[in-house]
Amino acid sequence: MLPTDLLMHRFSGEEVVPKRLNLDSQTLAIADDVIALFRDAKGKSKGELSRQLLELEGEETDYRIKRGLAHLLNGSFSTFETISPLDPPMLRDRVFALSSQSVPSPTATQMTLEKVADLLGQELGHEVLLEQVKSGLYADLPDNQILVDFEAPTSEALIHRYNLSQVQGVFYRASHMTINAHRNDPGQYKLLFRYVKLFQLMTYIEGDADHGFTLTIDGPTSLFKPSTRYGLAIAKLLPALLHVTKWSISAQLQINDSYSGKTRQGRFALDSECGLVSHYPPGKTYDSMLEEGFVERWSKTKTEWRLEREVDLIPIPGSVMIPDFRVVHPDGRTFLLEIVGYWRPEYLKKKFSQVRQSGRDDLVLAVSERLNLEKAGVKIADTPARIVWFKDQLLPKTVLEALER
Repeated sequence: MLPTDLLMHRFSGEEVVPKRLNLDSQTLAIADDVIALFRDAKGKSKGELSRQLLELEGEETDYRIKRGLAHLLNGSFSTFETISPLDPPMLRDRVFALSSQSVPSPTATQMTLEKVADLLGQELGHEVLLEQVKSGLYADLPDNQILVDFEAPTSEALIHRYNLSQVQGVFYRASHMTINAHRNDPGQYKLLFRYVKLFQLMTYIEGDADHGFTLTIDGPTSLFKPSTRYGLAIAKLLPALLHVTKWSISAQLQINDSYSGKTRQGRFALDSECGLVSHYPPGKTYDSMLEEGFVERWSKTKTEWRLEREVDLIPIPGSVMIPDFRVVHPDGRTFLLEIVGYWRPEYLKKKFSQVRQSGRDDLVLAVSERLNLEKAGVKIADTPARIVWFKDQLLPKTVLEALER
């Protein structure tokens, strides 16, 4: 996403209107120029690429657009690595240690580098050149890292990503937002709720799969202390929402006015006809490596119990539970499995409260032993679910024992 200094918006009354680019020939040409610059910079340093980008910006008034496009290419499509024949931190340790033994001067510095090359050559059993020491000394600094791979998007895809990022930036300063998702395929609701769960958003959910759901989400500026990280989490939800067919969203904002220097209230609204394009895949197989590893181990386990990924939504007051798995036996027995891994105390309280409210006696909770439930104020004594414990990995054997209990 774009940093705050590259976000652009205007006010229409109290309505905030983020900057969006048209897919016209002029804009496509700008995107092509920036992409070409990155493509030609492969094998060069990040510092050299930055200098070329500044030349491309020139004195033009659209420099912030070019800089925004470059930021997206730099973060999502480029791979930079430290390329050095010798370990840079080790080189610095050696050079600084020897430098401290002599009076600083250009001659002393040259002699120190030559001595380091000679000593390393003796230790490694092969010649170490002075130029290798010089080039490797600060090779791990960001500006000296080398562009080793660039997966160039099309100019259209880059502009779509730019427009989405500008809209996402609006939610950095949201104090409250409401999403209405209605008359959609149940699978789309599941995907949306899984992303809400993945980003750990404070959400109150009302409705059902037949009539639709209303999600009320607290924004980062509603917290006791505004959280940039939480604002980013809300912004990350937007590309997931774009996979839902019918929806609308409204947000209350607290925007810093660059002219007056004061914070002013604003509103923002968006719906499924917005024309934004998501870069998220249409489905997300697993919420974590923990789940993925569990599925892999289950597939190698000899058991009649069948593990299923897609499960039903469990409506509860103010929210919806989406268990991670359903486990089915040929004789008709069915259980729902929820993995409770590494989360904050607030999430743990909410999760166990949901389990109690669901009233389900066919639910199995797999709980990490790393969680301090007592410190989080969670009591499991009155939990109707079957509890299994795990450390680093959730083993199918442990779950199967709980099912047959």
